[in-house]
Amino acid sequence: MTVKLETLLDRSEKNMGKGIHPVVKESALEMVKRAYQETIFVIISAGYRSMEEQAKLYGQGRLGYSYGGLNYSDLSKPIVTNAMPGESYHNYGLAIDFFIVSDDGKSAIWTVDEKWRRAAAIGKSLGFAWGGDWSTFKDYPHLDLTGGLSYTQLKAGIKPNLISKVTPTPGSTVKPDVIVKDPPTKDSGDQTIKSIQTTLNRHYQAKIDVDGYYGPNTKKALIKGYQMELNKQYGARLTVDGLWGPRTRAASPNVKEGAKGCITYILQAAIYMEGFNPFGIDGIFGIGTESAVKAFQRSSGIYADGIAGENTFSKLFG
Repeated sequence: MTVKLETLLDRSEKNMGKGIHPVVKESALEMVKRAYQETIFVIISAGYRSMEEQAKLYGQGRLGYSYGGLNYSDLSKPIVTNAMPGESYHNYGLAIDFFIVSDDGKSAIWTVDEKWRRAAAIGKSLGFAWGGDWSTFKDYPHLDLTGGLSYTQLKAGIKPNLISKVTPTPGSTVKPDVIVKDPPTKDSGDQTIKSIQTTLNRHYQAKIDVDGYYGPNTKKALIKGYQMELNKQYGARLTVDGLWGPRTRAASPNVKEGAKGCITYILQAAIYMEGFNPFGIDGIFGIGTESAVKAFQRSSGIYADGIAGENTFSKLFG
């Protein structure tokens, strides 16, 4: 008898714990649903992990390790992680682990085969970065959705801006295409997006509503601003129509750390709209912008080098 989808979802939700971020939770359960439609049976095995639980894991195989005044050293077990407390996205509810089960749901399958990679690809399509893509240590069960935040930023109490790519269903509490950071009410909108919209109106005569929401008119205004800057700075001679086409794509420069100016501002604004916080929408490409670009690239399935070129702008505007 084939395992029921409800069984996989129930186990997964329980395993993620109460501290999981709502967008991460919704995206993870959607991954289980989509994989099930392809007869790939996925269970989320872990989600939120407290600092104490992380200390316990880190203490395995290590002599004399203590955290918070307590001894977590356990030499009876092998080392399983190099992440100390606060240095795992699990500690902030922004990561999950998964595995595949047999058709009857009774046996775990840890072979990283075609089905495993397909499940990971589904996760990536929902915005997750996959540990199997890491260049050094490969963590095949791992998926995270971080909004571009580093451990240092998370430790400092900075909250991630995440968006859900899940198609809304009746009763869903997370809306797609809306940046989530203590979600704004319908009347207030996101203040940063309002500031971006005001700038687009002032500098590019966009004539869009300043409502704090990222909709098609705001996206079109961003593309128009981008086209105007390409014409001004690079002599691109593009039609300023707010439409993403092959000529606009071909005119895209490589924007990287150290870049300054209006194109960098538009990049930062677009990245923020997609839910990745550059920690400064100021036209200066610094470490926060590079981190956000890399996170966006990973979530979009393109090479994550932190340099915004044709492929990155196409994912943002296409």
